[in-house]
Amino acid sequence: MLIDIVLFLAAAVVAVPLFKRAGLGAVLGYLAAGMVIGPWGAGLITQVDEILDFSEFGVVLLLFVIGLELQPSRLWRLRKQVFGLGGAQVLLSTALLAALAYATQLPVAAALVAGFGLSMSSTAFVLQMLGERKELADRHGRAAFAILLFQDISVIPFLALLPLLGAHAAVAAGGSAWIGAAKAIVALAVVVAGGRYLLRPVFRVLASTQVPEIFTAAALLTVTATALAMSAVGLSMSLGAFLAGVLLADSEYRHELQADIEPFKGLLLGLFFMAVGMSADLGLLAHEPLKVFAVVAVLLLVKAAVLVFIGRVDGLPNRAALRLGFAMSQGGEFAFVLFGVAVGADIIDSGLRDLLVVAVTASMIATPPLYLLLAKLLGADDEVTRPYDEINVPDNDVIIAGFGPFGQIFGRMLRVKKIPFTVLEKNWQHVDFVRQFGNRIFYSDAGRVEVLRAAGAANARFFVLAIANLEESLRIAETVRRNFPHLRIFAVSADRMHTLKLMDLGVNDVIRRAYYSSLKMAGDLLRALGESDDHVERDIERFRSHDHNTLLKQFAVHRDEAQLIQTARESARELEQLFEEDLASETAKER
Repeated sequence: MLIDIVLFLAAAVVAVPLFKRAGLGAVLGYLAAGMVIGPWGAGLITQVDEILDFSEFGVVLLLFVIGLELQPSRLWRLRKQVFGLGGAQVLLSTALLAALAYATQLPVAAALVAGFGLSMSSTAFVLQMLGERKELADRHGRAAFAILLFQDISVIPFLALLPLLGAHAAVAAGGSAWIGAAKAIVALAVVVAGGRYLLRPVFRVLASTQVPEIFTAAALLTVTATALAMSAVGLSMSLGAFLAGVLLADSEYRHELQADIEPFKGLLLGLFFMAVGMSADLGLLAHEPLKVFAVVAVLLLVKAAVLVFIGRVDGLPNRAALRLGFAMSQGGEFAFVLFGVAVGADIIDSGLRDLLVVAVTASMIATPPLYLLLAKLLGADDEVTRPYDEINVPDNDVIIAGFGPFGQIFGRMLRVKKIPFTVLEKNWQHVDFVRQFGNRIFYSDAGRVEVLRAAGAANARFFVLAIANLEESLRIAETVRRNFPHLRIFAVSADRMHTLKLMDLGVNDVIRRAYYSSLKMAGDLLRALGESDDHVERDIERFRSHDHNTLLKQFAVHRDEAQLIQTARESARELEQLFEEDLASETAKER
């Protein structure tokens, strides 16, 4: 056992960095490592089925961590994507793939099982790949997550129906299916009730013991017990773990649970990918390469076409729809389970199962390089297909560019004072979200002169630049100062250097994000340390005044980095001397 562990770790340590350096991603590195040490490679590891069964727990942990990051309120908002996109993908892919399988002389039941099994995508592959590329928050990433979640849910009823499709299904099977469904409902109810009313008090008690390893053990116990409970009634272990994570997403222990689970999840997911690589029947690939290649090609093309189609129907730009199609066109780990159960129910034979399993494995191996190639061809940014809004409001005295957290505070204050204003926001997803709360906001680029004219900048008096991004903020400020010099700009900056560059453009009313809130919290901390209110207020005001004077000094030399650094050092020494003199004066008075 220890020798096997050393082999797995050594293969991963060697292969993954090489593939990451080559830009192919960690997933392909794990797959290649598994193929090298597996029975069709060097033959160092032979117990592939046992390893695959064990490593699938990595997928369970992955779903638990995802559940922790998904509050129930957010899950409810995703319901249209989950059941709309997910349902469309599963139904269309299953129908097309099953029809093609039936055309090859497969029986109806076998064709249906093959079509449904191949319609499933790999949750582990897709989420890991998009996560590595930081694309899970993009539109195609969110769509992929919704579809994968529906796939996990859809596996449950299909597994329950498999015995009814078998050649020897008895009439009594219908009764057993109803019993199984009842058990599943009861198990889900127990998990929901336990997660809502039992887990939090238990974790509260465990956290009070101040023993970190016990809390980690409790986190693993929660995931394991929930997964086993779901498996015992015929449900997906991954779905059970995901549900447990969602129920704990609003708890105060969410971040600690995620930190405890993360190392186990990463290792087991790596082992899962290696096991998939080891399970690839390279012998079948050698004997019937054309047949395997044909199945893989059909699988990738059909699923990619379906995903691109439903993505475009849902409003995804062309590039995002293509990314969705290429990211999810492979087969998934649930296919291994489905085809194994189908063989046991005499729906398909072992030869067909082996062919489908090899095809699914090969599609997984092909996905990372294909997606990498697509990303290079498309470039980094999605094309903008949604036209800017037409601005048709009366001229207002105030224009706000950027309606994030900072801009919204401006807007809320102006609205309660009954002062009309116009909002320009470039992020259309943000626009759609903010509009749900009744705010009047336009999807436009405030850095374009024609947009500013349409928004009434020629007759406005004030321009609120509430965009913290340095390049975007400076571009807009320069456009406003050049074309509408009468506008007084109130700007927010990300940091000190951003402030200096805005001042360089003639913007004098600048506030650094979190500057005053940081001073407020510093004051609260000093009070907690025993300082009096008078001392705290005096010290905070002295710091603020000195910092403002320093900013003016730095503005005069900010183009010279050496002088800027020297000014910062001198300012720090001056401030320390001021506080030291104040402390000496206070001590003398007390004497």
